[in-house]
Amino acid sequence: MANADTRDFYSFKVKANDGTERALSDYKGKVVMVVNVASKCGFTKQYKGLEDLYKKYHEKGFVILGFPCNQFGAQEPGSNEEIQKFCKLTYDVDFPVMSKIDVNGDKADPLYAWLKSNAKGLLGSEAIKWNFTKFLVGRNGKVIERFAPQTEPEATAKDIEKALEEKL
Repeated sequence: MANADTRDFYSFKVKANDGTERALSDYKGKVVMVVNVASKCGFTKQYKGLEDLYKKYHEKGFVILGFPCNQFGAQEPGSNEEIQKFCKLTYDVDFPVMSKIDVNGDKADPLYAWLKSNAKGLLGSEAIKWNFTKFLVGRNGKVIERFAPQTEPEATAKDIEKALEEKL
């Protein structure tokens, strides 16, 4: 079995919001921000900042992938369809919001297990502490940075710009 460190972001598959499988290799060569999101969280307003980043850098090869998660205060209780409607109607979100997943525990999505092992949080913790934890993945499929939930999306712009300047 492969060690987590030998895999890259592009080796994973996730479920799109309609339940179909999506290969992350579709994003090969792009800079990707992965965010666990929720509709009823104090940080939900970050959808606007995330969408602003997406619009600003998308043409340069930047993608955001939102992963709804209901593990923190049951703040994402809706169905995938309800979540999509909320994102579009409330924040006009155009970046992909995938199917709802777990990010911690025995049922954590394999992508999140990999992200957490490659970019530890405060004091070396792997666990996701709350909604809107952000992971920035470089064009080479390696994790560049992990940002805390309270880090506003705009505060990640310099890191995104630097990652976009790097060639494969």
